Amino acid sequence: MKAEVRILFIFFLIFHFFKTNGYAQITLPKVFGDNMVLQRDIPIPVWGNATPGSHIVATLGTVTRLIKVNRQGKWMLYFPKFKAGGPYDLKVAYSGKPESSIKLKGLLIGDVWLASGQSNMEWQVQQAQDAPREVAKAGYPQIRFLIVQQNKALSPQKDILAGTWKICDTNTVKQFSAVAYYFARKIHKEQNVPIGIIQSTWGGTPIEPWTSREMLLTSPITRTKTLGDDTLTKHDFLKDSLDMIRLWDIVYHPQENADKITPLPEFKDTDWNGVEMPRLVKDFGIGKYEGIMWLRKKIELPPSFVGKDLVLNIGHPEMNYSLYFNGAEICRSIWNNDRKQFYTIPSSLVKHGENVVSLRIAMLWGGGGLNPPAEDIYITNGHLKISLAEKWLYKKDMESPIPKMRNYQYHPALLFNAMINPLIPFGLKGFIWYQGEANDSAAYHYRKLFPMLISDWRQRWHQGDLPFLYVQLANFRKTDLLPAESEWAELREAQALTLSQPNTGMACTIDIGEVNSIHPLNKQEVGRRLALVAEKKAYRYDICASGPLYKKHVIKGNSVIINFTCTGPGLATRDSATLRGFTIAGNDKKFYWASARIEGDQVIVSSDKVEVPVAVRYAWADNPVCNLINKDGLPAVPFRTDEWRGITQK
Repeated sequence: MKAEVRILFIFFLIFHFFKTNGYAQITLPKVFGDNMVLQRDIPIPVWGNATPGSHIVATLGTVTRLIKVNRQGKWMLYFPKFKAGGPYDLKVAYSGKPESSIKLKGLLIGDVWLASGQSNMEWQVQQAQDAPREVAKAGYPQIRFLIVQQNKALSPQKDILAGTWKICDTNTVKQFSAVAYYFARKIHKEQNVPIGIIQSTWGGTPIEPWTSREMLLTSPITRTKTLGDDTLTKHDFLKDSLDMIRLWDIVYHPQENADKITPLPEFKDTDWNGVEMPRLVKDFGIGKYEGIMWLRKKIELPPSFVGKDLVLNIGHPEMNYSLYFNGAEICRSIWNNDRKQFYTIPSSLVKHGENVVSLRIAMLWGGGGLNPPAEDIYITNGHLKISLAEKWLYKKDMESPIPKMRNYQYHPALLFNAMINPLIPFGLKGFIWYQGEANDSAAYHYRKLFPMLISDWRQRWHQGDLPFLYVQLANFRKTDLLPAESEWAELREAQALTLSQPNTGMACTIDIGEVNSIHPLNKQEVGRRLALVAEKKAYRYDICASGPLYKKHVIKGNSVIINFTCTGPGLATRDSATLRGFTIAGNDKKFYWASARIEGDQVIVSSDKVEVPVAVRYAWADNPVCNLINKDGLPAVPFRTDEWRGITQK
C-alpha cells in the first residue's frame, strides 16, 4: 500500500510540475529545417505543435509574431512578406521561456517549387547526361533541395517520414532530381534569387496516388477503386514490405544453385521453348509473366575466334540480367539503364565449334527481355561479327517464384496522404510535374485525372491558381513504318488539352527522347524548357516558351491548311530538312503519310492518295519521326484533328 501511495505522490509531483512550470516540447514539421528556402512576396506560414493553451513566439530575422496554441496542441502563424535575401534565423519558443527555443539557421528567402511525378522527375543528376561534368561544376549555395522520403499512408499525415534541406554542391547534387536541378539552375541564374526545390517523387506511379481521396471520390473514373482501398490496414503495408525484400533477394541472388547448373554447356535444354530474339516477354506469346527466366543460345564459332578475347554485345536488355558464356559468369545483376551492354569474353572460355550463351533475366512489372534492333546482338573477334539474334531457348519458373507485389504506392490517394498533404501549406511559387507514363493504358481518362490533380493541389494550398508546369511525354519505343494508333500519343494529347486549365504550361519533349529507354538522359534540355515556361507563366516574361501549337485547320480542295499559335519568329524544320511527321485521311478513316510544306505561319498538308481529306495528324506515334519547329528551336506539339477512335468517343 505504501508503494502505491509513493507512486501516486510521484505522479502528482510530475503533474503539478508540468501544470505550473513545464511545457511539452515545441515541434515543427520536417519540411522546416536548417538551410531551407521560404517563399518571397507572400505571407510566410509556419506551424507546429506545442502545449494546448500556451503562447508561441516566433522570430524570423527581426520580425516577431505571437500565437496561441489551440486545444489540439496545434498552432500556425504567418510572417509578413519578405523580399528575396538572407540568410536568416528562425526562432520558435514559448512566450517568456527562451530556454524552450528551437532555432533554424541559414534560411533564405526566394522561390520555392514543388517537383513531383514519377521516375523521369526522380531521375538523378548522377544518372543523367554528362553527369561527371555537371556534378563537378555544381556549386550553387543558393539552390537548396528537400527530398521527401518515399512513404505511403492510409490517411492524410501531418508530417513527412523524413527529409532534410541540402545546399547544392558537388556532393549533394548527385542525388537531386536532374530535371528539377536544371530547372532551378536556369531560374536562379536569370532571376538572381535563391531557389528551393521540394522533391516529392516515386518512380512508376500513376497520377491517382498523388490525388486526394476527396477529389478522387468526385469522379466515376476513380470512385470505385478508391473506395476499394477502405479495407486496407498497416498490416497490408508490412506484408508488402517483407515481400519486397524477398523479391529483391531473388532478383540479385540466383536460387537453388541455378547459376551453377543452367549455364553449363552440357545442361539439357531439350524441353525448353523457342523464341525469336530480340523480343520482350510480353511478345513471347505466354501472357503476362513475372519471375526469373533463363535463356540459352548455342552458337558455332570458327577457328578465327579461338585463342583470343572476344567482345559480346547483348544489345538493349530490359530489366535486370546476368550473362554467362560456356557456364562462366560474365556479368551479374546489370540493370537496363547501364549504358554499357558489351563484355569481354576471355579467350580461355572460347571453343572452336559449339559455344553456349546464357541469360538470367528478371521479368518484372510486365517488362523484361531484349529490345530491338537485332544487329546490336552479336559476338565479334574485332573483324567478323556473328549474330546472336533469331532463335533462343527459354524456360521460366526454374527458380523460386517471386512474391506477388501489391505495390500500394500505385493505389489511389496513398502518396498524397504521406508525401503531399504534410507539405501543405508551405509557401510555394508553383509546381513542376513529370508523369504520365504509368497512365498510358487508360490515356483518355488522363484528360479528367490531370486537371483533377491540379485543381486538388491548388485548392488545398490556398494560393490561388499557382503556376502548374509540366513535361509532355518524350518520344519512346520503336518508330512505326506505317501510320498507327498510339497510347503514348493519346496521353500526350490529354496533357496538351490540360493547357486549357488556368496558369498551366507545358514543355514539349517529342524530339529528345530515346528509342530504347523510357528515361531519356538529356535532362538539361527538359529543365531548360520547363524554365522557359516558368519565365512566361510565373515571371511574366514576354517570350515564346513553346513550340508551334495547333490552333485550327481549313480544308481546301485536296489540301488541309493548318494554323498554329506559338510560332515565334516563324515556322521551320530542324536541320532545314523536308517537313515530316504528318499523316492525312479521307472518309475511309485510313491514314497515309502526307506531303507537307510551310507557307508563312501555316502548314499545307496533302497526299495523292487522299482526294477529299477530312483529318490530319502530326507526330501521332510512340516515337514519331517529326521535325516541325519554330525558329526559336522549340518542337511543334503533337496533335490530331480527328477523334474517331472508340476510346475517344466517351
